[in-house]
Amino acid sequence: MTRSGDDTERTFAALPPSHGRGFARTWWGRAWLQALEDGALDGEQLRAGRRLARAGGVGAVSVRPGRITAVVQDRDRTAHRADVLLTELPAAGWDRFLDMAVERAGHVAALLDGEMPTHLVEDAAAAGVDLLPGLGDLEPECDCGAWDHCRHTAALCYQVALLLDQDPLVLLLLRGRGESALVEDLQHRGTARTEAAPEPDGVDAAEAFAVGDILPALPALPELPDAPGTPPTLDTDVPAPAEVDPDALEFLAQCAATEAHRLLAAALTAEPEQHRAEAGQLQAPTLALDAVRLAAADPGRAVTRRLAEESGRTPETLAVAVRAWRLGGAPALAVCEEEWSVGGEPLARARAALDSAWDQDERPVLRARGNRWTVADAPFQLRLGREGGWWPYRKERGRWVPGGPVSRDPATALASMDSGADEV
Repeated sequence: MTRSGDDTERTFAALPPSHGRGFARTWWGRAWLQALEDGALDGEQLRAGRRLARAGGVGAVSVRPGRITAVVQDRDRTAHRADVLLTELPAAGWDRFLDMAVERAGHVAALLDGEMPTHLVEDAAAAGVDLLPGLGDLEPECDCGAWDHCRHTAALCYQVALLLDQDPLVLLLLRGRGESALVEDLQHRGTARTEAAPEPDGVDAAEAFAVGDILPALPALPELPDAPGTPPTLDTDVPAPAEVDPDALEFLAQCAATEAHRLLAAALTAEPEQHRAEAGQLQAPTLALDAVRLAAADPGRAVTRRLAEESGRTPETLAVAVRAWRLGGAPALAVCEEEWSVGGEPLARARAALDSAWDQDERPVLRARGNRWTVADAPFQLRLGREGGWWPYRKERGRWVPGGPVSRDPATALASMDSGADEV
């Protein structure tokens, strides 16, 4: 990168090809691309521009107030001069921005450290200064003759997004102020402000503490959307890296949107005390448990097979676990996959429940093993959950599978099994 003597132009060397790499990692770089993609009329030109930028077709980029310029080569080596214009801030706009920045020293430090925090842009906007471009602000010029963004100006914009990621001061130069002039203006205004500011009288500590709990009213709760949002598609012209499964990634994004919608619905209907109680009970899911939760959402055969492998199950045992999950979530899954010894008071309560569940002449013969009571000479079983509920099981193809929902009464649980249940 080179600079002109008066710091009003910076030239960045051409970047090498970067296949498969994203063009913006920072939020301000993504905002720059959003302005490009929202304002362009031809999506095919944008895709062609991305391909040119990834292939290294953008030459050295010159940045100066109001304009960025580069020579862009097509795949056939034809060269075109591409320019993109962005309106400079007027003198009054710079005065407002500099006054705002001086009031908050953190803004200046962030810029000089190569960062552009969101609150800086928000504060600038509140002062009537738009730093980032919006819809239609990036005006293209290219000698290929296109009147809208062509592949050459699009490629230039994608390349500049990488430069903005590295140094947000590039944006301020585009808006009309180089780094040295910016620093000089900030120092001058900071010195003048310090000399003019009166000595603070201070606030009594007791008074400050006394009003510390006076908070503004909370904003109104948001409205619940009718349905979870739809994540963006991953169907692009760039092949996915070998370690990334696009189908699995899209499925996880949809699961996240569904869960966010569910949590928002719960948050809008429950009392704060209930939220705190539920938050205290939350536990991080294990890999084995979370694989079942995801498989229960029907992600497709390939993702389901991968979930089975990663959780140490076969497709058949995962299918049984999913059936249990759909009947009762994590407690049902624990009953399905864990066998435990019942003793002491839980055993006494279980025996009392079994003794009182049937009349003497109707009671089935049950053989006990751990928390499982199997009906003699019949493919049925009752399993006791750690919370005290009874879960019915049936044998299908030589495997015990969940047969119905939990019940507090063992006779009701045994009678609830649907003889027409699907086989695993």
